[in-house]
Parts: sequence; C-alpha cells; structure tokens
Amino acid sequence: MNRRKLLRRSLVGVSLIGANLSSRTMAETPVPSPGKRKFTIDLTPGAIGVKAKPDELIDLAGASGFESIQPNASFLASLDASQRKEFADALQANGLTWGAAGMPVDFRKDEATFHSGLKELPGVAAALQDAGVTRIGTWLMPYHPELTYLANFHQHVDRLGQVTKILADHGLRFGLEYVGTKALWTTGPFPFLHSMAETKELIAEIDQPTLGFILDSWHWFTAGETAEDILTLTNNDIIACDLNDAPVGIPTDELIDSSRELPAATGVIDTAPFLKALVTLGYDGPVRAEPFNQPLRELDDEPAAKATATAIREAISKAGL
Repeated sequence: MNRRKLLRRSLVGVSLIGANLSSRTMAETPVPSPGKRKFTIDLTPGAIGVKAKPDELIDLAGASGFESIQPNASFLASLDASQRKEFADALQANGLTWGAAGMPVDFRKDEATFHSGLKELPGVAAALQDAGVTRIGTWLMPYHPELTYLANFHQHVDRLGQVTKILADHGLRFGLEYVGTKALWTTGPFPFLHSMAETKELIAEIDQPTLGFILDSWHWFTAGETAEDILTLTNNDIIACDLNDAPVGIPTDELIDSSRELPAATGVIDTAPFLKALVTLGYDGPVRAEPFNQPLRELDDEPAAKATATAIREAISKAGL
C-alpha cells in the first residue's frame, strides 16, 4: 500500500466535531498511557519577540532551560562551511539540538514570486543540511481571495510537491501547518483547508514520504479536534509542534489568531491530551510556543525566553509527563 492510500485510509473513522468543543470534553478524551517524552523544549526566538543574534541564542537557550533552537535558514546560508560547522559544534557542546527551520519559499503568491524563491531553495537547503538540520516547515493560508478550493488545492499540490522534492534531496523533512481559526478561514471568499483531515488529503495527494505535519494546539483546538485525531498519525508524520493557550472569555469561533497566550497560562486549551498523545506516539521533534503575545514581546530577551521555557515546562508538568 503506497503512502497516498495509507493516509487516505487513516481518514476513515476520524471524527471532526464542532469548533465549539469545550476544553472539558477534550480533557475527558481517553488517551493511552504515555511513556517518557522524547520531544525537545524549543526556542523559536521570533515567535516570542527575542531579538538576540543567532550566535547569542546558544547561551540564551541554555540559561533559560531550552533543549533545542530553531535554525535560522538565512543566517546559516550566509556562513561558509567551516563557520556552519563551528556553530553546529557549539550547539552540540552546550547540550542543544536543532528544532525546525522556517521554509523560505513564498508559495502563496503569483508564479513569478514562487519560482524566484524556488530557485534559491537548493542553496538554502544545502546550507541547512551542512549544519545538521533535518526539519523544516511552513503554514497554509486557510482561504484565497481568487482561487476556489479545488483550484487552490491543485496549486498547493504542484508547488509544495516541488518544494518537498528539493528539501528531501537535502535530507530535510517538511511539515505543513493547517490554520483552524474560524475568524481567519472565513476572511476571504474561498475558504481553504483548515483541519487535520483536510491536510491529510493534501499530503496524500503530494504523496512524498518526507512530507508531514506541523501541529499546533491552537489550531487543533479551534478545529474541534481531539487526542484521537493526533493518534491517527505516527512520529514520522509530525515534523514540529507549537504549544499555545487562548485568552479567557472568548467563544472558540471568535478567537483571533494573532492574540494568544503562553502554554498553560489560562487553561482554555487543555494541552494535556495533546502532549500525552505526542508522547504516546514517541514524537521526538521540537515543541515550541508561538503565542503572538504583545506583553511577552515587550520583555527583554532573557525574561521573555525564561517565561516561555517555564510555561512549556508547566504544561508538560500539568500533563503528568
């Protein structure tokens, strides 16, 4: 059975329930007993307003309690081979590993923009591979101002298929993040995929073994998904994970994507079943926070980093992991 058939088959029995699913219902979702966590607590500086230079992040990560760092693709591409090796060696010497880089090609706009970025991608991918990076990802716009769902789907299959092949040639697994926020996917005239099930269909159609998911507890929650949905995946299907909470007092359908909270800050999103499912699968990639939180962004680098690492660890502790 090829990957396309396998992924399509895994869709059978996946139940997508309403976006108003309560955090209490999620908490009651039965999850197999997990083992010891293998994932890393990851520093993704831009997501929390940290402005430190790449060569300063190693010390910051170690002092703040992180276990991995998001690779800066443009920075690594600007170094020569010996400089990349020196940076990677310093990372390892400090007990840190790489998280997942951001995919630099803009595939959402016109053909000229896409092909311009695609032309540069082999060089960037080679630099990431040379530094020891193995994971990279991007997010999917959940609507389009002009293309219908089917036309947009075909465009994603074509463009992301080309990107996936180039990345795979350089040892990079590629993750796609669906956006479940209703206030965003209803913005344009043509909504696009915004759930795990729909993203499975896209991945199955592209049909390349190095393509998988970036999972975000925020989008998992706003899409009305459960731990069982995560458990339809394997460790190999998951490239990276974001862990976020939501503000209090806002109905799920009215949540704004750009206004979130650090993990375990409010408890609106019960991340325990999310994390337990990851551990059950033996997920061994990065777990990072992407709260889009202005008060956090206004902090200096050290307190922002420490607050983020502490929040991720608190969520892990509350999950009993």
